[in-house]
Amino acid sequence: MTDLRIALLGCGFATRLHSRTLKRIPDIRRYYASRDASRARSYCDRYAGAGHFGGYSAAIESLDTDVVLIATPPSTHLDLTRQALVARKHVIVEKPPFLRATDFDEVRELAERAGCRVFVAENYFYKPLLRELRETIARGAIGDPRIITVNALKQQTTGDWRDRTELSEGGALFEGGIHWVDFMANLGLTVIDVHGFRPGPPDRPDRTMVAVFRYAEGAVGTLLYSWEIGSPTRGLRLSAIYGSEGAITFESNGLLLGVRGRTRRISVPNPRDLLGYRAMFEDFFGAIRTGRPALYELEAARRDLELVERIYETATAGGA
Repeated sequence: MTDLRIALLGCGFATRLHSRTLKRIPDIRRYYASRDASRARSYCDRYAGAGHFGGYSAAIESLDTDVVLIATPPSTHLDLTRQALVARKHVIVEKPPFLRATDFDEVRELAERAGCRVFVAENYFYKPLLRELRETIARGAIGDPRIITVNALKQQTTGDWRDRTELSEGGALFEGGIHWVDFMANLGLTVIDVHGFRPGPPDRPDRTMVAVFRYAEGAVGTLLYSWEIGSPTRGLRLSAIYGSEGAITFESNGLLLGVRGRTRRISVPNPRDLLGYRAMFEDFFGAIRTGRPALYELEAARRDLELVERIYETATAGGA
């Protein structure tokens, strides 16, 4: 297989973001699909696509596509994944992938039957910052990790399907915070439990959530996530990992990382792929072409969704 032909389902923010990354990866041909044919045509023209479709089913069933990237509201993900696997297409599905962790059982079975791969587009796993944090902790640069505090506060206006629970099926943590849950789960430490605390009114979808993680290695981590509380430093947010022999301080998005412990250093983790999208797609495409496992497989994505479910469950049960 030389060129991979990928159909992007849905013409919104995620597709715009992915198009900019995919244009820089060789041997990838992009097709665009929307329920609005004119919108699909517009995206195809804007991002120099190879073709467009006035409907998701047309793109899935087309002989011109090998891979389907599902960038539609979460409530549609499972059904579109089913359709793509029945058509024997590989699937990349945006986060949050499905509405329930148990949906992964059906997806895995369908994928095995079709002989196709399914990936979840969790770019945070591929962030250069997270990779450097894992390596720094593993080297013992700050001794044994004790306290982790991650600041993911921001003011985010939506004004789209994310405000409609029948399409998003959740609040801020489910729709956006799931990326940071993955971040907390991939520091090289083993999560053994998580508990949610929900500030604010309980009668509408959450806009703010605090999650406390317990790790088998003895550390405790706190994630502060919000769509309504902004950073006082105009978007720059400082987070830290404190160990028995030092600390790591980092800007939450990965702009800067400083280590004070057995060694001292300051670094800027790969600014050319700050959000990890290119590394993610290159890993997925390599796995499709060679049959090897991806670095981020379905079991990891399922674990992330189970942790999100646990946060909501404990917050509802009295954690608020």
